[in-house]
Amino acid sequence: MDTKDSNGTVLDDGDSVQVIKDLKVKGTSSTLKRGTVYKNIRLTNKQEEVECGKGKSTLVLKTCFLKKV
Repeated sequence: MDTKDSNGTVLDDGDSVQVIKDLKVKGTSSTLKRGTVYKNIRLTNKQEEVECGKGKSTLVLKTCFLKKV
């Protein structure tokens, strides 16, 4: 099972990804800005989702909004 970003590049645990579109975060009033980089991603059981951590919070993002850096 390969997890791929929006460009079709295969993602692995520990890769860095960049957000390609402004995204609203459900349950909060914050927005992820385009160009935000997340390092050390973790793959999930689902092909179209990855976990990204920043500080104390962890987000699950869809791979169609990410590109590998």
